[in-house]
This record gives sequence, C-alpha cells and structure tokens, in this order.
Amino acid sequence: MSETRSVASRLSTLDRFLPLWIALAMGAGLGLGHLFPHLDSSLGGVEVAGTSLPIALGLLVMMYPVLAKVRYGELGGVTSDRKLMVPSLVLNWVIGPAVMFALAWAMLPDLPAYRTGLIIVGLARCIAMVLIWNDLAGGDGEAAAVLVALNSVFQVLCFAALAYFYLHLLPAWLGLSTASAQISMWTVARSVLIFLGVPLVLGWASRTLGERWRGRDWYERRFLPRIGPLALYGLLFTVVLLFALQGDAISHHPADVARIAAPLVAYFAIMWAGSFALGYRLHLGYERTTTLAFTAASNNFELAIAVAIGVFGVTSGQALAGVVGPLIEVPALVGLVYVAIWARRRFYHPAGRDSGDSGDAGPDASSARGGNNAVLSAAGEGRR
Repeated sequence: MSETRSVASRLSTLDRFLPLWIALAMGAGLGLGHLFPHLDSSLGGVEVAGTSLPIALGLLVMMYPVLAKVRYGELGGVTSDRKLMVPSLVLNWVIGPAVMFALAWAMLPDLPAYRTGLIIVGLARCIAMVLIWNDLAGGDGEAAAVLVALNSVFQVLCFAALAYFYLHLLPAWLGLSTASAQISMWTVARSVLIFLGVPLVLGWASRTLGERWRGRDWYERRFLPRIGPLALYGLLFTVVLLFALQGDAISHHPADVARIAAPLVAYFAIMWAGSFALGYRLHLGYERTTTLAFTAASNNFELAIAVAIGVFGVTSGQALAGVVGPLIEVPALVGLVYVAIWARRRFYHPAGRDSGDSGDAGPDASSARGGNNAVLSAAGEGRR
C-alpha cells in the first residue's frame, strides 16, 4: 500500500539515516582517539557536574530542541482521560523500567557497567522522538503531545529515586551485586537537574514566549523545524567525543556493541507488543492504542547518556550503553511503525466496526487526523 511505502519518505533526511550518522560519528571518534591519545586530559580542564565543559554543552544542546517541542500548557488535558493516562503511567514508570532491569540482568550478567547503563536507559522515558513514530503510524497526536509533557515532568521528579531503587535497593533485595552502581542519589539528581532541568526551563520559556509573541502556528511550523537539527548535532558531537575517549576499550571488545544491542531489541519488541495488546483489550481504539504503544516503547537516550556521563564518566561502559541506544532505536521503531500499520488493517476496520471504541473511524480517518497534527508535522522536520 502507498501508506506503507510512504513511512520512510515522511522522515526527514536526518532522521531517516540516523543510524548511519551515528555509525559515522563512532568511526570519526575512534579515528580522533588514535590521533589524539591524550584527549581525555585536554577535555577535563573545565567540568560541569563532573562532565567536561565541551561534552556538557553538547548534552545541553542535544536536550533543548527536544523540550522546546513539548506542549506544556496541555498537561491538564490528559488527566481527565483516565482510561489512557493510567495505563500510560503504569507502562512508562512501572513496567518499562522493570522490563529493562530484567533484560539487562538476564542478558548481561557478566557485564555490570553495560548492565547499569541499560537500566538507566530504561528509566529515561521518551519525551519527543515518539511524536514522529506516533505520527507515522497514525496515532493520536494530541494525546502523544500531552503524554510527552507528562513524562518530562515525571523525569525531573522521579528519575533519581527510581535510579536508586533499581541500582541499589532492588538488586540488594534480590541478592544481586550492586558493585557497579555505588553512587549517591544526589549525584543522579544533580545530573538530571542540570541536563534535563536547564533545557526543560529553556524549552518551556521558548514555547511560552514564542507562542505569546508570534503564535503557535509560527512556533511549530517555523521555529521548531529550525532548531530541531540541533538535537542531532549535539548527539553526534557527544558520540564523537565519547568514542574518541573509549577507543581502546571498544577496539579490544567490538562484540560489546552487539551484546548491548540485544536487550534493547528485546525491550522494544516486548514493550510495544504488550502495550498495543493492552490498548486493544481496553478498547482504546487504534489511534490511542498506537499512542500508548509508542510512548511505552520509546526511551529518552539523550537523558540516559547525560546521566551516565555525569555520574560514571565519559569513558565508562555505562555511557557507551547509552550511546548504542539511538543506533538501535531508529530502525527498531521504524519497523514497529510498519507493524502498527499492519495491525490496523488486521484488527481495526472502517466505519467504526473495529474492536476498539466506536468513535474510531478506521484507517483512513486515523491517517488523516494523524497527518494533520501541527506539532507532529513540525517534529518530523528534525531529530527529536
């Protein structure tokens, strides 16, 4: 169908080839590390929250466009939709971290640093790229935007406490080792406040002032597409420096990237399929079921990388695990967009005869509503 063929074409060039850009950045970083073997000491001259200033700036630039896209004023809208909000909160903040914890321990029992990095990834819930996947699959754009705003607030409030629980308390209760995660809750909270809190305030100020002065249409159709690519540039800059500093470890253990990727692939599949099945059983209709599935399956790798670097250091295995994340996320989530389109044809039917709520008018209507959403059109212009 033309709908299926158009999925890749609706991604911007930057987003469509993101795995390639990340792979090239990895290669450039490895080459840079060989050319400048003492780069670590040079970068560590000035630090912010235990992170060298150039890397800290890259992380902040990476996060700002993500948070400038969030519709903060619509946070209250989702609270009245308990049928969607409650499952989303449970999936994002209870099930998702627990699934990643289980997969990390099951598949990386001998690699504690990578295991810790993946657990941090599981705690960082997606707050922007999910808008693109949701749009491509014809999900409910307004619900996705509000859930993204809700996840942004929850991450500031809950991330440090959840990190302490999954890295310290739960392993201790289960008799598992916590040697790779001897960190203070304040150390994690400080990284979150700096690398999420600062761009969160800037993003909120940008949207508030931009809409007040020029209107929402200008902000989402003109301003967001211009700053969107900055997130990718910040990510690639961070990847280059990270791999420049990790060159020796990576060259001696190239299979580690594949070991990190395996639980990530399993995580995406489990979370998306389970969430989609739950939405179907709750009769949410195709659009909101798709939104539920993609918001539950996606992760905020920018924050995970920032926390891992700020807490464990740029040369740590935890930081490397975070960087592998976006390399796997894009092809995995694009693949799940195709699965969602197939599931709509298989389980949902036009003219309100689907197994969800009677207000879902089927594939054609949901495509039209998803495609017309302004914030998602803007989000598709650039990375996160």
